[in-house]
Amino acid sequence: MAKGYMENIKRFRVLVMGRSNAGKTTTLQRVCNSTDKPEIFDQNGKKSVQRGYHDIRHQLVFRSNPGFVFHDSCGFEAGSAQQFEEARDFVVGYAATRSVNQRIHAIWFCIPMTDYHRTITAAEQKFFNECDTGYVPVIVLLTKVDALYLAAIRELLDGGFEIAKAKEMAPEKQGKLLDKWLTHVKHELNKCRFPPKAYLPLQKMHQEGADCTALMQCTASFLSEEGLQRLLISTQQSSVALCVEYAVKK
Repeated sequence: MAKGYMENIKRFRVLVMGRSNAGKTTTLQRVCNSTDKPEIFDQNGKKSVQRGYHDIRHQLVFRSNPGFVFHDSCGFEAGSAQQFEEARDFVVGYAATRSVNQRIHAIWFCIPMTDYHRTITAAEQKFFNECDTGYVPVIVLLTKVDALYLAAIRELLDGGFEIAKAKEMAPEKQGKLLDKWLTHVKHELNKCRFPPKAYLPLQKMHQEGADCTALMQCTASFLSEEGLQRLLISTQQSSVALCVEYAVKK
């Protein structure tokens, strides 16, 4: 990528997708080290006064880190043909637009572990079978992983263990459940025509100051251009060490 071309790209743009209550906003807050809701701007950069996110073209920006611009698929659900068409049109249009500052650079597709019995619905299958994102990498994020702790407790109690013993064994059991469902998600989506580039479980995102270094590393590693990698790493605030690491590499 030409140096002059990269100089025209001012902010790193991410489309975040997933069903309602998938932990999308919480993940973005952790990435931007914020507890506030994002400010909403329309596609022309004019600040919106509406409440909530209703248009995938609207730009979500956190005051704590305006170097990121996010777009939200607004609850990507099974059975909604209109939502799918809007998402596909947005991806196709914003992945190849001539306006370099409007292009999306990555897609984070959130699958919550609170719904681990229905990790892959028709909505996910339709997207990964029919939506070619081109050079824009799609990374599946397993969100709300901490919900598997309660699932582990329940399974252990159902297996006859006392509550004290169940709590002692729960972390190991939780890890096995995560491995199980991660394997299942990979198996199902890797069969699709346009599978994700990577899969990443996110833990403790409900905690302020949660570490997003793994998410930044994973995203950067699948960007097609070195300049975009530098833009992402310089924009993120998760890890100074990560900035140093990429500076040394490049």
